[in-house]
Amino acid sequence: MKNSDKLFYWLPRLLCISAILFISLFALDSFEKGLSIGVQLAHFLKHLIPSFILTAFLIIAWKWEQIGGMIFTLVGLIMSPFVFQLNHIRNGFSIAQSLNVVLIITVPFILVGILFLVSHYRKKRTLS
Repeated sequence: MKNSDKLFYWLPRLLCISAILFISLFALDSFEKGLSIGVQLAHFLKHLIPSFILTAFLIIAWKWEQIGGMIFTLVGLIMSPFVFQLNHIRNGFSIAQSLNVVLIITVPFILVGILFLVSHYRKKRTLS
């Protein structure tokens, strides 16, 4: 395996793990004063559901790059308008702030999807 093939193999995986860990950080806001530890842990696990789903998608992508690439690309594209709307309308962010949030939250998953697809097609081309 060439160095460039190794790069395209590991880059989407490492970027995806990093993005999932970043998304998981938002679950830490579930800890509040005055609640029992059991309730706080239940809220924490509930807030980690998106991370669990994204981890399942990563497992799929690790085994089947083409399918995983399509999944991550679609997840990023479908979630972008929802994240924008949530931040612009509901939280009152400006358009620029809302676009920055979309850039930070959803664009990494679009990039991951594209990189998985590139890795799949590079591997397919090498095997042919």
